[in-house]
Amino acid sequence: MTDFHREIKEYAASLGEELRSRYAISAPPSIENNVKRGLRNADGTGVIAGLTKVGSVQGYSVEDGVPVPAPGRLYYRGINVMDIVEDHVKNGAFGYEEVSFLLLMGRLPEKKELEAFDAVLSLARQLPDGFTEDMIIKAPSRDVMNKLARSVLALYSYDDNPDDLSAENLVRQSIRLIGAFPVIVANAYAVKRHYFDGKSLYIHIPRESLSVSENFLRIVRQDKSYTPDEAHLLDIMLMLHAEHGGGNNSAFACRVLSSAGTDTYSAIAAAVGSLKGPLHGGASKAAVDMFYDVRDHLPDPENETVLRAYLEKILDGKAGDGSGKIYGLGHAVYTESDPRALLLKKYAGQMAEKNGKAEDFRLMSEIERVGGKLIQERKGLEYPLCANVDMYSGLVYHMLGIPDDLLTPLFAIARISGWCAHRIEEVLTGGRIMRPAYRSVAQKSPYVPLDERGF
Repeated sequence: MTDFHREIKEYAASLGEELRSRYAISAPPSIENNVKRGLRNADGTGVIAGLTKVGSVQGYSVEDGVPVPAPGRLYYRGINVMDIVEDHVKNGAFGYEEVSFLLLMGRLPEKKELEAFDAVLSLARQLPDGFTEDMIIKAPSRDVMNKLARSVLALYSYDDNPDDLSAENLVRQSIRLIGAFPVIVANAYAVKRHYFDGKSLYIHIPRESLSVSENFLRIVRQDKSYTPDEAHLLDIMLMLHAEHGGGNNSAFACRVLSSAGTDTYSAIAAAVGSLKGPLHGGASKAAVDMFYDVRDHLPDPENETVLRAYLEKILDGKAGDGSGKIYGLGHAVYTESDPRALLLKKYAGQMAEKNGKAEDFRLMSEIERVGGKLIQERKGLEYPLCANVDMYSGLVYHMLGIPDDLLTPLFAIARISGWCAHRIEEVLTGGRIMRPAYRSVAQKSPYVPLDERGF
């Protein structure tokens, strides 16, 4: 650490305690009760900030104005995503490209249209000349998500028409980003491994004839090898994570910036920064870390009494990461079930049987069952908390040999299609900058000249 960095750090440390007290907010109950923290209503539903045709998340029904738990449903452009995934699995086809077209255009493509879309996506995987060397290798980052956000912003400089908000230009930029994301992530990870983990540096070139999932596994692995089962399972992951409504934090961040009329690269970089947060895209890593912590502390993983006791310690903040959370359980919208988790659990179980991870899968299922009941008992809920998609996604990625550093970046690779669709919709139909209100509770005080201040 250089001297000036040390001085800044020491100065900041001296102000830390005062900052905590200065920033503490207290308000009269009449004001506090009218504040919708997290843009959530008192009944747990989200504040309606706009209308969308892109995606729909349905986690409950409403009876007599009261939310009632119900099986979860997820729709892309009005089509149940479970139907999309199951059809591609049945036919042995890759589906993420079709999902991307559906989200961007609002309809399913004809065969020739999908072939043309695949072709331009393949072209979009080519990063600008010198981009990897200048933007990724010369400024390595310990965190792939930070490097992805910086790279997205840098692409503005390589765009001959970056600020045009026409529909045609927005689609062009979206295709460019959907194609580039997997390559940027793979290269950023390779550089991170080299400079911070002391590993050999290898950077592979994507192949035009391969799907997004095949290409990613090929370019991120040193030997470029993968099996069809691995590629298809990753494709399922990408389809399930491609979109989740306009109210999720990263899509909303994208829409907020888009409402200001800014460029595509700035709006998408904001979404990447949002997704990096452990309360959003980083949750799958937290869930898999918790799983391995539980497994390592249980002498008999099949003993429900022992498992329950350890999960109670986690909820008490005396085990795990001390947060008091069983990661992967509960959701802001879904009540009885998260449809993504149900489908992912099905295919994760199949893969676990094939690669000798059946015991791990059974333990994760027990954590879901026992942990859900525990939280239900503690909170006095009428139903157990359902597993969310993060419960099994981290385990699936580990079975695919995907390192922790790539869990959230893979989420971004999937979600870029949904972000771009929401940006296009906001720019073309929003028409008004988003500007929520914060009520000031600061006490008024007079200005005191510097010479008259004393401590």
